[in-house]
Amino acid sequence: MHIEAETLETKLERSGARMTAPRRVIARVLGEAEDHPDVEELHRRAQAVDSGISLATVYRTVRLFEQLGIVERHEFQSGRARYEHGGQEHHDHFIDVKSGEVVEFHAPEIEALQAEIAARHGYRILDHRLVIYVERLDKK
Repeated sequence: MHIEAETLETKLERSGARMTAPRRVIARVLGEAEDHPDVEELHRRAQAVDSGISLATVYRTVRLFEQLGIVERHEFQSGRARYEHGGQEHHDHFIDVKSGEVVEFHAPEIEALQAEIAARHGYRILDHRLVIYVERLDKK
């Protein structure tokens, strides 16, 4: 889900964290992401803007952003953590097992069913993540 880079930068500034040039670039790269990049992909994109940004800087910055709630970390079956802007409207994910593509979706009927099942068992859902691993159907 594309989020304006200013939103990430503003959140970083409001957190009280020091705003460095590399953090600003990484925030912008994450804000422009239409996908769920991993750290190596973020590094590649950040280096296209500023070739002096190291992989270690990206790792440290992403860890800081995660601690501040600016980004959310997802660990899908690929073994690589992927990131997206934190604080978005709740959504779930399909993961294409062949291509690795991550598709976001929101299904109110699934949310209602989960809440109903939790209530039946005497619970209220505070938070959850739903990740469904899929395979594209060929239309032959």
